[in-house]
Amino acid sequence: MKGNWLLPEQLADILPAEARRIEELRRVMLDLYRTYGYELVAPPLVEYIDSLLSGAGTDLNLRTCKLVDQASGRTLGVRADMTPQVARIDAHLLNRSGVGRFCYCGSVFHARPVGLLDRRELLQLGAEIYGHAGLEADLEILRLVMESMRLANVGTMRLDLSHPGVVGAILATDPGAAAQADEIHRLLSEKNVPALLALAGQGDAPRNETLAALRTLAMLYGTPADVLAEARQTLPPLLGIARALDDLQALVQALPDIDISLDLADVGGYGYYSGVMFSLYAEGWHDALVRGGRYDNIGAAFGRARPATGFSFDLRKVAAGLPPARRSGAISAPWSEDPALALRMQELRRQGEIVIQLLPGHVHDQEEFFFDRELVRQDGAWVLRQL
Repeated sequence: MKGNWLLPEQLADILPAEARRIEELRRVMLDLYRTYGYELVAPPLVEYIDSLLSGAGTDLNLRTCKLVDQASGRTLGVRADMTPQVARIDAHLLNRSGVGRFCYCGSVFHARPVGLLDRRELLQLGAEIYGHAGLEADLEILRLVMESMRLANVGTMRLDLSHPGVVGAILATDPGAAAQADEIHRLLSEKNVPALLALAGQGDAPRNETLAALRTLAMLYGTPADVLAEARQTLPPLLGIARALDDLQALVQALPDIDISLDLADVGGYGYYSGVMFSLYAEGWHDALVRGGRYDNIGAAFGRARPATGFSFDLRKVAAGLPPARRSGAISAPWSEDPALALRMQELRRQGEIVIQLLPGHVHDQEEFFFDRELVRQDGAWVLRQL
């Protein structure tokens, strides 16, 4: 039995004060989304692997734990991301013709962590819009992201935008480059220009003009005005590039009060996203706090490839970067079988007060509360006294 209290690597208990703060954040976030018209959905933690991974790419497959269903013999997956499940609900169960707005919050589990400092169990909270292909939906999602983080009292923030359509347009003109798309996207994400140029000597290699465009693309990051101007001047005059740059420019102009940067080589998840991608960074967190973007093809596996855009984040990660949770003031009540005391405690609790009755023979020891008042018997009645 030695060590049976230990948890597996990169899993952790959430203790009382922190658990309360996470729960309070969950409530205010979902209440915020409701004011925007988002409907809450709650898909199951486990489902058939074919459905769980539909349209989600290889990264999600590697992060998903698999097991055999004893009832059917089929392979099940423990969800590592809730977006495919929401896409299934929109496409198959609700089957609406108009715009659908959905939000969710639930645990997800990763077979392997995304980063060295990341946990494997996340409390994923997100919001998604289905059925509208225009930038209006992307803009609503971005505004909701910023409002969510402000509600959580996250401080200095920066929004990074990108668009897979830029590199996609370049690769589409060159069969040699398209054949090495996975490697090219990886090297662009790492901004590994020497390795990109070294592709020239490998088999069915990309053309020299393609490699030149990719080298330029790797350096296109920074303030929106500078990046967009340089991209329009130096990248090939392709329709796909022009459309992607127009989308980015429109969103930047619509969000003048937000600190925005562009990184046209940030192409992680290129097989998943179909339009504008974004990451939100904030002071105090080592990695992106929120990720999202447009993923119009995710519903195709369920028979309806509806336009879709959204975001998600780990609520535990947000809470962990905030100042320590404050303890709440509470009322101390002695142990007594006096019916009048029971009624008084019930009255106070219905008013939203925290009333803790001390059990006989024990000193009350707690992390989440401190006593600032007490109930005492005075002139035949139970009254509050400040401590």
